[in-house]
Amino acid sequence: MSLSISSDSYSAAVQIGTPFSASSTKVMLLGAGELGKEVAIELKRLGCEVIALDRYKNAPAMQIADKAYCLSMLDSDALEKIIRDENPAFIVPEIEAIATTTLLKLEADGFTIVPSANAAHLTMNREGIRCLVAEELNISTSNYRFASSFDEFTLALEEIGFPCVVKPVMSSSGKGQSLLKAASEAQQAWQYAQEGGRAGKGKVIVESFVDFDYEITLLTVQHASGISYCEPIGHRQKDGDYQESWQPQAMSGLALKRAQEMAEKVTKALGGKGLFGVEFFIKGDDVIFSEVSPRPHDTGMVTMISQDLSEFALHVRAFLGLPIPNIGFRRPSVSVALLVQGNSDKVSFGNLAQVLSLPNTDLRLFGKPEVSGKRRMGVALASDASLEVALEKGLFMAASIRSKL
Repeated sequence: MSLSISSDSYSAAVQIGTPFSASSTKVMLLGAGELGKEVAIELKRLGCEVIALDRYKNAPAMQIADKAYCLSMLDSDALEKIIRDENPAFIVPEIEAIATTTLLKLEADGFTIVPSANAAHLTMNREGIRCLVAEELNISTSNYRFASSFDEFTLALEEIGFPCVVKPVMSSSGKGQSLLKAASEAQQAWQYAQEGGRAGKGKVIVESFVDFDYEITLLTVQHASGISYCEPIGHRQKDGDYQESWQPQAMSGLALKRAQEMAEKVTKALGGKGLFGVEFFIKGDDVIFSEVSPRPHDTGMVTMISQDLSEFALHVRAFLGLPIPNIGFRRPSVSVALLVQGNSDKVSFGNLAQVLSLPNTDLRLFGKPEVSGKRRMGVALASDASLEVALEKGLFMAASIRSKL
């Protein structure tokens, strides 16, 4: 076999230095949860120096990072001071709750925000991204209204009708989200939304309920070689948070083409290099935009077993400026969330040898320092020749793992 390498499509100037030296390639993670942990692992594999920030001690990515800081990333002054002191080559937001106006300022001063400060700023607030997608890009979304007061909220409910979905404009993982079927539920939904916002009380979005066959995450990568898509990922949600995800999700060629075209419009508008999790509702061949995350997506954890390059490896390659010549899909796979309920700072897990005796399976335990209420503490991963068998294995694994508080 004769191989040749062309540098036309990527920068030959990309270099990675030695950690803790003058040549070090410093990468700062703004958010150190389970997704940040996998990004940190990929960065360490490529010899980068990793600094992890989060609001609590011993967050998963902090456990393997070279340096860590605890702070509220909504604290603009504290965040800016740490960034300027450390002077990282790349700043990688892994959560939404960040002082994004500070990121805009830092980017203007020459810092590199992944994928861009604009992407982090617009997607922190559902109002920003919805207005971009629906009003500027003319991409199909659900009908929606924003409300800043209870009076505006009741008016929005009248205009949208029932059933409808209510969410804080700034929240994640289903926090503060409600499905309303009647006006009598308005007061409770409003109060729940006010309690669930990342930055406290504030504006909500009221969306018409979308009648869909299934929903997908289309992992879309903007990189030095162009734009690439992973196989579509299907997922099941409960209370706004994913329970299982699988890849690939069967869909028509026309629906997939439409989703890819919409994803490209959105990610190009947000700008930068990196991986985006673009969510869609699918009804037959019709595609309706739902949300976008400018970072690895929780439903994309299935790629840790389904692909040669996981979503985390793809994200890192993309923002470092490295090429992605192909994304090798292996075979049908699933991820199943491992949920633990209770209150403890010494959770342990058992029955692992039996669970991992199943062929073509894997497990990620995140190492979160505590649980208070219900928390995702890991994922079971399984693959097989068919999705049905893979899902059966994944569900069995999650049900068989024994957590001790």
